[in-house]
Amino acid sequence: MANTVAGGASEAAERYAQAAFDLALEGKALEALEKDFATFDAAVAESADLRAVLASPLIAADEKSRALVAVAKKLGLSELGCNIVGLVAKNGRGGEIAAVARAFRARVARHRGVSTVEIVSARPLDPKQLESILAGLSKSLGKVDAVTRVDESLIGGFIVRAGSRQFDASLKSKLASLKLALKTA
Repeated sequence: MANTVAGGASEAAERYAQAAFDLALEGKALEALEKDFATFDAAVAESADLRAVLASPLIAADEKSRALVAVAKKLGLSELGCNIVGLVAKNGRGGEIAAVARAFRARVARHRGVSTVEIVSARPLDPKQLESILAGLSKSLGKVDAVTRVDESLIGGFIVRAGSRQFDASLKSKLASLKLALKTA
């Protein structure tokens, strides 16, 4: 099992993200590489075949690297983006490209003075709901960038994670608290 650090990414993913950040900063390509990672992530989310390639231990690292670079080029990624995807895969870490992208985005956010938060909701948030949550978070955290995802097991409400802090306003946790209170009563 890979060693993980505070953000949940493996140490290797963190090292690749730091190297990517350093190269992008030096080459004044932070925004381009950020866009590259977003484009690649979107392609992975849309393609079961691409997810299978990333996860497959049966595909040799060199072959996986060539295939992923070809996909990256077809997606229009920059030369730096293609090189990073290829290098990560060539070194046997193809399955961690998403973790590298997350760690990279976190570094870019810190560089810009923005706090990154994760908002997990039972259903997709509409723009007005997201804006309201972000406005509240901005009062205590300053500039905030949010990553959102859906977890239907929450039943209703949402959970916000900001670093080591968590605010749980989900119906699932409220029901669990009520259940515990009824057991102790």
